[in-house]
Amino acid sequence: MKILVTGADGFIGSHLTEALVRAGHDVKVFVLYNSFNSWGWLDRCADDIKGKFEVFSGDIRDTNGVREAVKGCDAIIHLAALIAIPYSYHSPETYIDTNIKGTLNILQSAREFDIRRLIHTSTSEVYGTAKFVPITEDHPLQGQSPYSASKIGADQLAHSFFTSFALPVVTVRPFNTYGPRQSARAVIPTIISQIANGKNEIKLGSISPTRDFNYIKDTVDGFIAALESKNGLGEVVNLGSNYEISIGETAEMIAEVMNADIKIINDEQRHRPKESEVERLWADNSKAKDLFGWEPKYGNREGLSKGLGETAKWFLDSTNLDMYKSDIYNL
Repeated sequence: MKILVTGADGFIGSHLTEALVRAGHDVKVFVLYNSFNSWGWLDRCADDIKGKFEVFSGDIRDTNGVREAVKGCDAIIHLAALIAIPYSYHSPETYIDTNIKGTLNILQSAREFDIRRLIHTSTSEVYGTAKFVPITEDHPLQGQSPYSASKIGADQLAHSFFTSFALPVVTVRPFNTYGPRQSARAVIPTIISQIANGKNEIKLGSISPTRDFNYIKDTVDGFIAALESKNGLGEVVNLGSNYEISIGETAEMIAEVMNADIKIINDEQRHRPKESEVERLWADNSKAKDLFGWEPKYGNREGLSKGLGETAKWFLDSTNLDMYKSDIYNL
């Protein structure tokens, strides 16, 4: 298939692009236009991938640009989004434009050009603080931040195109993905980059919330399984490790993996507003296994430790670490 990957210049998108090319797919990547002609992380993709994908520079908010990008493709994996939660408090309008209008542009173009399969990316943040665990796809949706509200809107829009126009949409809902190339706005790179730069006093926000961390290789495998399956049309499917751990415990595990002695410093600016903090996330991933035959290879505590080790190794390479500003709070 010829596959369009939106948001391919980002963390998950770049890893996914590499995996799709290696699997023999004809890949077109949609990257955010900029005057530097930067393709984000794809500028630093693996040597065996370079020159083996088509690049389309545009803006997911631009209807005509999206239409031109979709033309000639058989399938779409739609990841392009604004995802930083703190920045959504500052600039909520940009999240509506990018996450909702951008998704609408993809849906309309997919319908016009008879796309055979569209994988729409959701987020575990749409669940808010868990009302029951593990969280199934039937859990209520709670927009506890402008970001999560915008993703709820995008998810519902995608579902409406399935019910209204029979558009072949599958919504994949990854829990907290981590790994090499992740932005320092996320907690695991925040901890690792500070330790890698020799700090033993690690600045964090709240450390009591729990998360279900999913290693990038598992998330990518989940997307490909959803793409290649015939199942799941009109469905929402969680991708998670089915292992719950607090932020504080995660920091301790990272310190152990990196042989570091750390002290956690409470940094008020890193806290979400009280009612906006998602206190608990823990995925039920049984539906992904039933529909797509997918299950995490980095599940449970042992798998998390292994994934953290691989992530830390990448950050400890000075070529990679130098790209991060670990001495400031990254929105």
